[in-house]
Amino acid sequence: MKNLAERVVVVTGAASGIGRELAIQAAGKGARLALCDVDAAGLQETADQASAPTMLTETVDVADRAAVEAFRDRIVAEFGQVDLVINNAGVAVAQTIEDVSYDDFEWIMGINFWGVVYGTKAFLPELKKRPEAAVVNISSVFGIISVPTQGTYNASKFAVRGFTEALRHEMAGTPVQVLCVHPGGIKTNIARSARFYVGPTGEDRGAGVSHFDKVARTTPAGAARKIYKDLAAGKGRCLIGADAVAIDALQRSLPERYWSVAKKLLKVGN
Repeated sequence: MKNLAERVVVVTGAASGIGRELAIQAAGKGARLALCDVDAAGLQETADQASAPTMLTETVDVADRAAVEAFRDRIVAEFGQVDLVINNAGVAVAQTIEDVSYDDFEWIMGINFWGVVYGTKAFLPELKKRPEAAVVNISSVFGIISVPTQGTYNASKFAVRGFTEALRHEMAGTPVQVLCVHPGGIKTNIARSARFYVGPTGEDRGAGVSHFDKVARTTPAGAARKIYKDLAAGKGRCLIGADAVAIDALQRSLPERYWSVAKKLLKVGN
């Protein structure tokens, strides 16, 4: 999808980070926006910064299927079409698999995985009506490799990857392009808003957030630009950041032993 002018672009998790930049940059390309998030104040800030010709915003919990479907119905009623859906909303949990609570596991899967499922399935029939359309689902570099204390996040992002790649195969020959995105370290608030109990080397929240700030080198604006660039190029897979490219290559070379090297690239442990 190369041209966003007058297209209706849906972005979940649009109140901050990559979601906000996706909205702002789509508006700059002449798109009409439908934005949602659970953070009403942040969503309003995004709306204030995005100079879209037409915009709809709504507070939506993407883990609530009925709420996502109601959001879709409102978009269709107002715009009459949907051209691009970006399932961006995401959260994090830092805890060992042994100690993580079922509540935290269900919370992260509800947003990171089921939110993508609901956002895809709710809008897919509308997208298929268009001469050209796309679904963009945000996985992670942690949908390529697994990291200690990130088991729940890994589970959700590996699930997004598998779901999205299957969808891409199924949509071959249709007007719907499917892009799976694997960001590396992006300078967002995900670490600060995480349910953080313990990091890979036993660090607490303060040390974990500080470490994330050091290794996250790509800006949300840069991430959004890369997503739109790969979307325009017709790609099905998007790696964001030199770290994501390196980690992807490492996993291919050392599928069982990548962590011994990856922890050094990520500056984790000894």
